[in-house]
Amino acid sequence: MKYTHLIWDFNGTVLDDVAIGVESANALLTRCGLSLIPSVSYYRSIFGFPICEYYARLGVDFKKFSFEELAPIWVSEYLSRADRAGLNDGVLQTMEAVRSLGLRQILLSATEIDMLRGQLDLLGIAGGFDGVFGLDNIHAVSKENLAMLWCEQNPAARPLFLGDTDHDCAVAKATGNDCVLFSGGHQSKEHLMTLGCPVIDKIADLLSYIV
Repeated sequence: MKYTHLIWDFNGTVLDDVAIGVESANALLTRCGLSLIPSVSYYRSIFGFPICEYYARLGVDFKKFSFEELAPIWVSEYLSRADRAGLNDGVLQTMEAVRSLGLRQILLSATEIDMLRGQLDLLGIAGGFDGVFGLDNIHAVSKENLAMLWCEQNPAARPLFLGDTDHDCAVAKATGNDCVLFSGGHQSKEHLMTLGCPVIDKIADLLSYIV
């Protein structure tokens, strides 16, 4: 087998939370007196990491509102809607298929770890992963350090990363590993196609890159 591990991204990859992400951002923008995100396609064209730069593209003036002030507001808005977000189509079936192939499965996210574990419990899939890793803060700057640490602690592993943003691609490249990107998440397919990683439209299509 080419790979020993599948490293899943969470938001937008495992979790279908684009709609509530837009709603939560618009609630934040309303508080800031700014124009709302008009559509999912527009959202996907400007979303990215670090989140503070995405806020700047939305028009947030950090001279008026600090990122440290806005981050907990967004988290509160997001969590108030979190029970409406389910799994992306094919996630459970793909997890089962990957497990049957003998790969271990890791969840690596820029979400704060307690928030992440709470969402996994809500979805009932916490037990499906061999390891769950998130940040120790709500600022969603980067998960690259988490990935680097995991790879250092598992030197014999040959992981494949699966995500939905250019950040997932960058993290995989930084650790010297392959990445597949899912077009149904938080960034546009057109953008993902420019990154040099395979892009899939269905989560189940990942299997063709493993076997």
